[in-house]
Parts: sequence; structure tokens; C-alpha cells
Amino acid sequence: MEQTQIKTGHPKGLYFLFFTEMWERFSYYGMRAIFILFMTKILLISDADASEIYGSYTGLVYLTPLLGGYLCDRFLGNRRSIVIGGLLMAIGQFLMFLSASAGADGGVALMWAGLTAIIIGNGFFKPNISTMVGQLYPANDRRIDSAFTIFYMGINLGAFFSPLVCGSMDFKWGFLAACIGMLLGLGAFVIGQKKYLISEEGKEIGLPVKKLDVPNILAIIGSIGIIYFMLNFKTLFQTDVDIISYFIYGAMILMPIIILTDKSLTNVEMQRIVVILILAFFVIFFWGAFEQAGASLTLFADRQTDRDFFGFEVPASWFQSVNPLAVILLAPVFTLIWGFLYVRKLEPSSPKKMALGLALVALGYVVIAFAVKGIGASDKVSMWWLFALYVIHSMGELCLSPIGLSMVSKLAPLRLSSLLMGTWFLANAAANKFAGTLSALIPPTANPDGSAVTDFPSIVGFQITNLYEFFIVFIVMTGAAAGILFFLSSFLQKKMHEEVQA
Repeated sequence: MEQTQIKTGHPKGLYFLFFTEMWERFSYYGMRAIFILFMTKILLISDADASEIYGSYTGLVYLTPLLGGYLCDRFLGNRRSIVIGGLLMAIGQFLMFLSASAGADGGVALMWAGLTAIIIGNGFFKPNISTMVGQLYPANDRRIDSAFTIFYMGINLGAFFSPLVCGSMDFKWGFLAACIGMLLGLGAFVIGQKKYLISEEGKEIGLPVKKLDVPNILAIIGSIGIIYFMLNFKTLFQTDVDIISYFIYGAMILMPIIILTDKSLTNVEMQRIVVILILAFFVIFFWGAFEQAGASLTLFADRQTDRDFFGFEVPASWFQSVNPLAVILLAPVFTLIWGFLYVRKLEPSSPKKMALGLALVALGYVVIAFAVKGIGASDKVSMWWLFALYVIHSMGELCLSPIGLSMVSKLAPLRLSSLLMGTWFLANAAANKFAGTLSALIPPTANPDGSAVTDFPSIVGFQITNLYEFFIVFIVMTGAAAGILFFLSSFLQKKMHEEVQA
């Protein structure tokens, strides 16, 4: 134990996992950067339908880690889960390449198959590689926090470079680049896992637990079939019913009921769980607005943003690199700010930090709403307005995102920690689905035949006829959520109880 305490370096396995995760995130965010532009330009899907598909895809991505985590713990182990997940995601990206190659004739069916493979693959990959970082270290090792900081730098590096690469070429080559990135990370993982995935006690980590039994093999196959069916439901039955919304939002209602009706909960545990559930509700509004980055804001960047930079037209997808770069640069600044305030006993409580995050997202939309006020459907605004929005949103992310998982881990009773973490991810799934629904409200600039638009989207009776009104929706939504959460923050802090406050 004494030897562990004096160690300041990190095991090679950390950098090995950093490399693997960087390429996986390169693959995911590279595809995400061009996805909605691909649907609207190549598959000729309407803005509204493409936005709903985007929301369904990103929403389901946050659900499948529940399945992948369960199968890993019971049967597969981390290593095998990562290999299965990486292979499925690479196959999915290749199917997206084939979809882009086929175009509007036959490309849609290939897209559904590709999305299904990526969704299921992400479920196996995402929860397991993060778990392995902690397994590299002895229990209670003080280096674990810094290890995760290094690891998450890999996530942001992958997210930064991928839009620049995948967005600089034709769609099919962009998807192929995402496929190759995934294969690079997966190949390195397969080759180096025996050498590097060893704890400091010399024990191999992430090994299989036992062989899969038939019922669970059938469960995997059934899950793939269910997701493919849900993604295809509207097309198969020629209906506007969105069963993915019912599935995700229904689960979001059902899970809290299941948790709160547990008769073994003490009064203090119940109060802490209620805090988690309330904050999970507010998180939906944050990510619903924030995740417009891959949807409506990308369409806005493509159509109504002046992207000329000294004669070079900046690809619309490149703006999605601003957020990870801002996070990399600003994270140390925020760490210093919180530390400075903590020493002076002025650091905000966790709920207040999250309220500040929501307020900053609202501020970002205030900036872009100011930029678009009064412009016509064919007019364009300077790209620096959009750049400013992304930087402000990144500041909001640093106020809210790191707090969430920490809050769950501190407040959840140990026996319900996995279930409550799953509920937190479920809130992210609901938020991403909600983001797609909100993105569908972006007003069209013209009908497919070139005629003037007369049928505009609306929300709660408010018709959205221009971009200014569209962005006002996000200002009101996140601004109101920030105000309510700030008002509730003192109450929530009391229900957290002093010994667990962040």
C-alpha cells in the first residue's frame, strides 16, 4: 500500500485505453458530424424527418449500454465486450458508406442496418472501456481522478479531429474514414490487450466471466431485431407514430416509479434519490438544447452561415470541432475557478452549478438569436456568431456535465447504484430524442418544388416562421429551467445532506 501511495506515474494500460477510446470517439463523432447533412442532401429526407431520425439514433445510443453492461458483468468481460462492440460499430460505419454510395435509391435500407449495428455496438463498447480505466489501479488510489482526466482528453481529441477529417470529403468517404478509425482503434486493442491490460498487482483485467448461455444469446439477437424494427417502424407501416419516443419516454417514467416504490429505502436514501431524479429531469432540457449541434445547428451552418474564411469555405460539419477544443482549453480554467471559490467558501453547490450550465446554454442562444433577427430565408450571418455560441455552450457543459455522474455516485445507495446510473443515462437518451424533436421545428427555407413555404412548424400553439423564433424556443426553455433549478437549489442541497455535498 505504501508503494502505491508514492507512485505518481500511470500504468501503460491507461494510454493504451486512451488510444482505443480516441479512435472510437473519432468514429462516432465523425459520423455524427455529417449524418444530418447526409440524410437531407443524399437520401433526400426532409429536415423534420431527418431530425427525428437523428434524435432516435442518438437516444438509442444511450440506452444500449444498459444491455452491454449487463452482458459484460454476467458473461463477456470487458475485453470481449469491447471487441464485439468495436466490430459492430465498424460494420455499421461500412454500411453507412454503402448507403451513401447507393444514394436515395436503396440507401435508406442500408442506413437502417448501419444505425442498428452502431447502436448495438456502442452498447457493448462505451460502458466497458471506461470501467477498465479504474481496474488498472488499486482500490482508493489517489491517481484514479487524474487517470480519468487523461482518459477523457482522449474522448475530446477524437471528437475534435473527426469532424475536420470526415467533414472534409464526400459523405461516403467520410463514413469510410469513420469505419477505418474504428478499425484502427479495435486492431490496436486486439493486438495489445494481453500486454497492457494488467493491473499493478500483475493481474489481467477484463477477462470473460463465463460462456454466454442460449437465453442471453437470443436476448442479443432479439435486441438487434427490436432496434431495427423500431427504426423502420414508420416506413414499414406508413405511419407518423414514433414508437421510439413512447419507448424512451415511457421508460423514463417507469424507472423512477420502480425505484421509489422500493420499500427498503430509508428516509434519507429516498430524499437523495429524489434529488437525482429531479436533476435528471433538468438534464433533459440542457442536452435537448445542447445536442442541436449535430442537428438544427448543422443545418443552420450549412445554409445560413457565411463560412468564407479568406477564400476558403469552411465545411458546415467543422463547427462541431469547436466544442471539444473549447472543453480541452477551458477545463483547466474551470478547475482553477472552482478551487479559487472553494478556498474562499464561495463555491456554488452542485445544483447551482447545473443551473448555471443551463443559463449558459440559454445565453448561447441569445447570441445566435440576436445574429439572425430580421434576416431573410436566403440571407447569411457571420460564422463567428455560431463559433461564439459553441464556446458559450462548452462553458455550460463544464458547469453541468462533470457534476452529473459524480452526483449519482455520491447520492445513490450502493445496492441501487447501477440502477440509478442507468436511470441517469436514460435521461440522456430522453434528452437526445427530445433534441431531435426540437430540431424538427426549424422552419424550412423553401418547399421541395421551390415555392414559398406556407406550412410552418409549431410548438404549444406558437408557430415558428423564422430562425429568430426558432432560437427563442431554446432561450425560453433553458432560461426557465435554469431559473426554476436555481430557485430549487437550496432545497435540493438540504435533501442531499451535508456529508455528500459536492
